[in-house]
Amino acid sequence: MTLDELRGQINDIDDQMLELFVKRMDICYRVAEYKIENNLAVFHADREKQIIDRVRSAVSEDMANPAEVLFTNIMDISKCKQFQRFFADSDGFESKPLDLMGSHSVAVPGTIGSYSHVAAKKLLPDSTPEFYESFAEVFKAVDEGRAEFGIVPIVNSTAGSVSQTYELMRKFDFNICACTKVAANHCFVTKHGTDISKIKNVYSHEQALMQCSKYIEEHDFKAHTYENTALAAAYVLESDKPIAAICSEECANHFGLDIIDYGIANADCNFTKFILISKDILLAEDADIISVSLSLPHQTSALYRLLTKFSVSGLNLTMIESRPIANTDFDVLFYLDFEGSINSPDVVKLIRELESELSYFKFLGNYKEI
Repeated sequence: MTLDELRGQINDIDDQMLELFVKRMDICYRVAEYKIENNLAVFHADREKQIIDRVRSAVSEDMANPAEVLFTNIMDISKCKQFQRFFADSDGFESKPLDLMGSHSVAVPGTIGSYSHVAAKKLLPDSTPEFYESFAEVFKAVDEGRAEFGIVPIVNSTAGSVSQTYELMRKFDFNICACTKVAANHCFVTKHGTDISKIKNVYSHEQALMQCSKYIEEHDFKAHTYENTALAAAYVLESDKPIAAICSEECANHFGLDIIDYGIANADCNFTKFILISKDILLAEDADIISVSLSLPHQTSALYRLLTKFSVSGLNLTMIESRPIANTDFDVLFYLDFEGSINSPDVVKLIRELESELSYFKFLGNYKEI
């Protein structure tokens, strides 16, 4: 038998499978309608287990797991489509239009010249920032209504996600309403008149220290973490010790510090993404990024089954991040970004499905990169 003949047989089988799949989905819809009309529970975990047990017993041992994956996927697709057709609330979220022009109160970590300050000027050019010592203070200011907006870094192209921000995202209720990228062109700076040969200690935010780890290692410096790059620069200015900081050129110039080296990051292309947070859902007309966080049960293929829902809904996932939950037995939260708008019924239906099925689900915002 030729290869073309074998492929022809596969095509014939695929056609049969497709016809049976469509027929099965139609019957599933009718089953759901019957249960709704008769006030019966729609989804039964026991029924799924019966199907899987029967499927596994009907094939050889080496095909049992693949067969289970196939039929689990078919049942997941069926549940997704049933939920979308019969149960999903497609009404959009209550939101207000996002307006970044004019004067707004905005909480920014650090001080003048910090990368967060640069991001604030980019997103809110007409606003005067209010500076706070820590990321937590920024979240508190927004949460308590002392600031309309807050700006914090969330990920760097070299060092990865900002752990502090992710921890605070779990603790506070807020909404992301915009994001932007800022080039992190780090400088090695010290107080004017410092004997460079005596410098042994360098201070900065942990992210900046990671982004400049090669430079620090090459010069045998000891790295010390600080709340913010700009506050580290201020600390160096106030100190009488021969110490240095890693910060932006703008920050160094603001404090009148000497720039010993420019562009000391490990990578030439080094960007940090910042998110703009608010208490309300503020929506730009062309918002196309949705962020959520959620937890999954400790079950085989739980993440795979979650991804099936996005695939069935035709939505493109652009980021998946997992973060450990403190004081648990290695439980994690997943943070997901995907393309879409909360004005889309398909998006809203998926969000409602996740809310109804998962023990923990949090909508973080719908926004656009500016």
